[in-house]
Amino acid sequence: MTQPDTQATGEVGYYATSLSLQEYDDAAIQEMIRGHWSAIENGTHYRRDVTLGEDACRTANRSGAEVLASLRNLANGLYELERARQRTQVDSLKSWCQQQTFSSAWALLCR
Repeated sequence: MTQPDTQATGEVGYYATSLSLQEYDDAAIQEMIRGHWSAIENGTHYRRDVTLGEDACRTANRSGAEVLASLRNLANGLYELERARQRTQVDSLKSWCQQQTFSSAWALLCR
């Protein structure tokens, strides 16, 4: 029986930043990158998957699935914007969405 190839492989990632090399060392920049992706995984994706039920959605039509994903992103973005501007006291996306009507969401988009 042959052993699987256990040789390490390398992966290169390219990132753009306005930081200068004198400001941060490689370890600090790597930590910032990990923090960025962790926030995405634990924030946006978690909200889409768990709060908005994206994984449970069984829309068969690809265009329909893309539209629903866009609407979920829009809801998440509006909620984050309202929180950042301190216009809501609601502490979860689910609670915030339950309070919205089409008219109130439209008013947020038209600001």
